[in-house]
Amino acid sequence: MLAPDYATAFWVTNPQQGEMRREILKPPGQDEVLVRTLYSGVSRGTESLVFNGRVPASEFARMQAPFQKGEFPGPVKYGYCSVGRVEHGPDELLNKSVFCLFPHQDHYVVPASAVVAIPANVPAQRAVLTANMETAINGVWDAEPMLGEQVCVIGAGVVGALVAYLCIQIPGVNVHLIDINPERETVAAHLGVAFSTPDQAPHNQDCVIHASGHPDGLRQGLDLLGNAGRLIEMSWFGEDDVTLPLGGAFHSQRLTLRASQVGQLPTKLLSRWDYRRRLALALNLLDDDRLDILVSGESDFHDFPALAPHLLGSGSTALCHRLRYS
Repeated sequence: MLAPDYATAFWVTNPQQGEMRREILKPPGQDEVLVRTLYSGVSRGTESLVFNGRVPASEFARMQAPFQKGEFPGPVKYGYCSVGRVEHGPDELLNKSVFCLFPHQDHYVVPASAVVAIPANVPAQRAVLTANMETAINGVWDAEPMLGEQVCVIGAGVVGALVAYLCIQIPGVNVHLIDINPERETVAAHLGVAFSTPDQAPHNQDCVIHASGHPDGLRQGLDLLGNAGRLIEMSWFGEDDVTLPLGGAFHSQRLTLRASQVGQLPTKLLSRWDYRRRLALALNLLDDDRLDILVSGESDFHDFPALAPHLLGSGSTALCHRLRYS
């Protein structure tokens, strides 16, 4: 199949503004694949910071996505949840559905090593959750929940819900998913996880995993811990400063505050794991119909510039929004 001459991609042009741009698409070379995009997922956490121009200058280099074009604060082509079909490439990938950490774009050419085939038992529509599942896996690895522990996950967005979903599968682990939005109880129940609003959250927890993206959630997480408890911080606050109560119980109870970030594998796993192995694990863990509840909406790719201010704005309650490519 002949490669198209052009591709269309979504670019963030200014804070809270985006547009479609056409670009020349080079023909695929040896050991490269041409991918026709089927779906891409809008990741509300990091993409909100990028869309709203809130990436601090100190993080411009570390925040770069694998196939990003342009520079922060913009114009920039950004994203990392692309699902497509290989239309040119090695025989083992040809006509296969694949996942790639690529921005929102209708066709693209990348090294064959940059795509991972989606298992036959995972629908392409659900595979837009792959990057979020990778983040959740890293968070659970960093949290190290053990048999019989009491665990709270604060923030019932896509990542928080996936973390709770993974933790509840560890025998004996008691998990509560906490969110200020009582409507997220439906999501928690669908995933088999107990739900509480902040005023009902249980105390004396062994571990709290914070994924709300709000300082109030982080402060509450410290308050929920029992003696020698640990808090794993999965949120990223961009250029915002966060004030924490680190006197009193933080010292007297010997609490631990640790960051988790998907860009680095836990040190103790580096001898056996790499990013590709983690990505393959994330895809395999999506073999569960219940996870479809984390996709809260779908729209046409070409409507994204008009929808982005709503989806990525501060008042949005969207989970994963899926873009459909014709």
